[in-house]
Amino acid sequence: MKKVVGKRLSWSVLISYIYVSILAIVSVFPLLWMFITSIKSPGETSRNPIAFFPETITFDNYVRVFTELGFGTNLLNSLFISLSATAITIVVSSLAAYGIVRFFPKSGKRMTRVLLMTYMFPPILLAVPYTIIISQLGLVNTWTGLIIAYLSFSIPFATWMLVGFFRTVPLEIEESASVDGAGKLRVFIQIVIPIVMPGIVATAIYTFINTWNEFLFALLFINSSEKMPISVALYSLTGTEILDWGAIMAASVIVILPTVIFFTLIQNHIAGGLSEGSIK
Repeated sequence: MKKVVGKRLSWSVLISYIYVSILAIVSVFPLLWMFITSIKSPGETSRNPIAFFPETITFDNYVRVFTELGFGTNLLNSLFISLSATAITIVVSSLAAYGIVRFFPKSGKRMTRVLLMTYMFPPILLAVPYTIIISQLGLVNTWTGLIIAYLSFSIPFATWMLVGFFRTVPLEIEESASVDGAGKLRVFIQIVIPIVMPGIVATAIYTFINTWNEFLFALLFINSSEKMPISVALYSLTGTEILDWGAIMAASVIVILPTVIFFTLIQNHIAGGLSEGSIK
């Protein structure tokens, strides 16, 4: 009987591994296809576009993307915009979430629902009002205007996420620190923040990825190629009559690479933060 149960268990584990492996291959295949196309020569791409393995490996497309198309500047622009929006979002939303949990415990659920309702409106619906406001403020073609637009979306969502994390902090720990003479700000920085740090890291990663991949408002607000983020710069490559698939795929790999690196390095923090935030 034990042998039969053991065989069934081993078969179920094997099938699970096969199923997960198939899902992983399906998920990774588009990224792998992009990279392989980016290292093909232009003649090979146009001659046999469905060939999987390249005849000759070349990195000329990456060199051309940085030298001729100026993607290095666009990459730095996106890094500055995304990091700035993420840093401001984490500071503001952390204070807001802590204030909701500690100072408005009864009405906190209603507040978080109101914050979440801001995501019911699609971005395209707010494109015209945002453009008018940014234009009247004189912030068109500036990073400041774009960052303000990103903050209006990222802060409510980040606050909603962090509320769940701050609720996991026992009130007794803060009371003990207050008895020892620590002020509210010191308790918040030295006691509460280290406890919810996994949740803050997870929220920061999601905020960074959302601002990094955002396209609509960057296209509307930025019209200078020198200030253009990389998502809009990638879109500009499709405006020609003859598409340079090698350059497009190389630029796409460059756009995706930072998010893949972030997820690889901080995936444990994300998993830990989400599991802690689910406990309320």
